[in-house]
Amino acid sequence: MSKVKIGTVQMSCVADKQENLNKAIEKIKEAAAKGAQIVCLQELFTSLYFCDVEDYDNFDLAEPIPGPSTDALSPVAKELGVVIIASLFEKRAQGLYHNTTAVIDADGTYLGKYRKMHIPDDPAFYEKFYFTPGDLGYKIFPTKFGKVGVLICWDQWYPEASRITALMGADIMFYPTAIGWDTTQDEETNQDQYNAWQTIQRSHSVANGLPVVSVNRVGFEQDGAMKFWGGSFVTNAQGKLLYLGSHDQEEVAVTEVDLTQTDYMRKHWPFLRDRRIETYSPITKRFIDED
Repeated sequence: MSKVKIGTVQMSCVADKQENLNKAIEKIKEAAAKGAQIVCLQELFTSLYFCDVEDYDNFDLAEPIPGPSTDALSPVAKELGVVIIASLFEKRAQGLYHNTTAVIDADGTYLGKYRKMHIPDDPAFYEKFYFTPGDLGYKIFPTKFGKVGVLICWDQWYPEASRITALMGADIMFYPTAIGWDTTQDEETNQDQYNAWQTIQRSHSVANGLPVVSVNRVGFEQDGAMKFWGGSFVTNAQGKLLYLGSHDQEEVAVTEVDLTQTDYMRKHWPFLRDRRIETYSPITKRFIDED
């Protein structure tokens, strides 16, 4: 398949988990009606972003994967003939939780999951309290519409993660994400942060010759202290923006990407070919010093 239509669902969330799931399903249907073949939802779309506080009650939001949410989404994927990328709070065992994305193929088949590898611990993003780092390694999923690579939010800052995912044969890289601005910040700081976020992900697209899809939430949360900045986007294999979402509106967009551009870009800008892999072993060190 040379061209694929990507649906991105950028939405705000509420406290009720079922309401968020129902809303996401309606937006998946809207994307499919616009021609989407793969639909990506934002990080932890069934809830508010609860990691702003360390509260043991929030563990009640977690569920097994596969489980209730994948059971609800699988028939939707089959009915519509779309691949669904769904970011969920996984309860793996008693006291063991992950930030996980499930991938459901266009016939409703659950293909598997990717567990977020890089876990942040910043003010208002206390994810280490909730999530165990992923132990499944980096993953690609062979779907009806191409080989999908999935990384999650904080993973987006790490070129090593995107490189490995690309080397595994991904056709497209997806980043479900949840990131926003402290509403006490000045506008220059806001723009600097957003530009850094977009730039690092577009650089993964350029370095690997792959389309990148990043889907973020919108809306005010944390009693108005946090404005999730939306700004979801899709690039082509050279990092060119094909779609850019707003900072404050819910949006269901469908963007066509040409998968044949990867071969073209890798031939004309042969970054993968020219890698000096025999020189890269120091990258596995924490820091290159004498200790």
